[in-house]
Amino acid sequence: MTEPAYVSETRTAYDTVAESYAELLRDALAEDVWDRAVLGAFAELVGPGRVGDLGCGPGRLTGYLASLGLDVFGVDLSPGMIEVARRTHPRLRFEVGSMAALELADGALAGALAWYSLIHTPRADLPVLAAELARVLAPGGWLVTAFQVGDEVRRVENAYGHAVSADAHRLPVEFVSEVLSDAGLVVHARVVREPEKDYETTPQAYLTARKPGGS
Repeated sequence: MTEPAYVSETRTAYDTVAESYAELLRDALAEDVWDRAVLGAFAELVGPGRVGDLGCGPGRLTGYLASLGLDVFGVDLSPGMIEVARRTHPRLRFEVGSMAALELADGALAGALAWYSLIHTPRADLPVLAAELARVLAPGGWLVTAFQVGDEVRRVENAYGHAVSADAHRLPVEFVSEVLSDAGLVVHARVVREPEKDYETTPQAYLTARKPGGS
């Protein structure tokens, strides 16, 4: 089966920028109180069990969640990103894979992180990703996703000092909430902040959702 063009473009783009991306964002979390607050809440909510950083990039958040005591591993579409992640965090597990078809059993995860990893998928295909996230979460499991707020598709042709070619989708908060709800997840918290960094031009959203069931 031939994969969609946007998947191939996204993989190529992140392979291209992997080293520069990792270097430029290496210390970004130390300066971002909102990211740390959301990730900290996620770490407290998640019960015992495995946590997947899905679309993990070079593993910077995988490593942070591990430092908070979570049993976390990373999955990313880009082999280049996974190579950097394995080198940077040799004690953690990282695998190349697709969020649309995760090699995980039903209910395998106590928690899932989709941090700016839905943004390259067209809206029509987002329900497939949401259904897959819901499938791999155990009853009572938690999901956090982050994305740029908006209602447009931006063509990215330069990123982290490299020429690339990929689409980035800015998404309405209510739309993403509905997609997660339709997949059977219950949205518990919505956080939207104004753009703060030089490269941010839109508000940033964080949604926390839970799969019903469990204790």
